[in-house]
Amino acid sequence: MTTKLKILYLCTGNSCRSQMAEGWTRAIKGDQVEAYSAGIEAHGLDPRARAVMAEAGIDISGQVSKNLETFRNITFDVVITVCDKARETCPFFSGAKKMLHVGFSDPPAMAKMLALQGADDEAQYNCYRRVRDEIKAFVETLPKSLETKESPAGRAD
Repeated sequence: MTTKLKILYLCTGNSCRSQMAEGWTRAIKGDQVEAYSAGIEAHGLDPRARAVMAEAGIDISGQVSKNLETFRNITFDVVITVCDKARETCPFFSGAKKMLHVGFSDPPAMAKMLALQGADDEAQYNCYRRVRDEIKAFVETLPKSLETKESPAGRAD
């Protein structure tokens, strides 16, 4: 029996990108990877993230926004920061065998900027869809892409 790889996706508020990554990983790679997500803070699950994941057939509505402290005593094989702020705020996670940064754009920030420019809801949701699909593409490369320092998309450090 093979042990599943334990991955923690870490973001600023565990509301969008890390939640999407956890959802995709559970759905696509659940037989190989045990996925978790957390934030430097817990901001609650973003309704737009939930909606665009549901469009793709992935239900993350049961996932809960969690603070990083929830997992302080767990040893992860890999901790992946998915936003620059989480990477800057948490450059070292003692419960990890390996740290990796795979940055994705911030859908709520992009949507907010578009809203201020007068964009409609559909344009704002498209920000979420684009990032959702980028995260899916990354997850599809797991766990093989973790063997190298750089991800296939060239985002890892």
